[in-house]
Amino acid sequence: MSLVVKICGLSTQSSVEAAVDAGADMVGFVFFERSPRHVSLGKACELGKSARGRAAIVALTVDADESTVCDIIDALRPDLLQLHGGEPPERIEYLRAKFKVPLMKAVGIAGRADLEAARKYVNADRILIDAKAPADAAHPGGNGFAFDWRLLEDFVTPAPFMLSGGLDASNVGEAIRVARPGGVDVSSGVERAPGLKDEAMIAAFVRAARAAAA
Repeated sequence: MSLVVKICGLSTQSSVEAAVDAGADMVGFVFFERSPRHVSLGKACELGKSARGRAAIVALTVDADESTVCDIIDALRPDLLQLHGGEPPERIEYLRAKFKVPLMKAVGIAGRADLEAARKYVNADRILIDAKAPADAAHPGGNGFAFDWRLLEDFVTPAPFMLSGGLDASNVGEAIRVARPGGVDVSSGVERAPGLKDEAMIAAFVRAARAAAA
């Protein structure tokens, strides 16, 4: 299976076009108001038009209530719903059954004990292994922190896993070599400033990931 490359936290037409033109498999829109990458639902729908059919559209939420999830799915029609909060396994099972949309659950990792949490999400379609956010972090992801990828050597999850956390064009090749993920996800690693994507950095990241996978 080929490596999946996801560019997350997109908020402008130029960054969406850059991601798609570079060959990203997934583009992600963040629905979390405390994030510098947050976009309104209307804006995400507008941005998603140019990506639809060219890359999978991912909607990222953080402990969102059912009404919010319903609004996002009805308006955006995402190909994948990413849950990046403290949603328990039973929440994944419920949402997947109710909305019939594939789900990806993010799990923060700092040490080996955290890997057990990932194994509990047997109903997720994908697992996103991310660096565990510090206790004082304003948001659970997109913080630019990495973790020891060696923790994932021989790691087996009930669903295909993607890797995130502190990745950029300079280190994604090593991360792929060590962790052997089914995909990689980047946000802050392709930004000039928080929430401001750099089109050249997006292209460089995708190239580096593809070269490593090859």
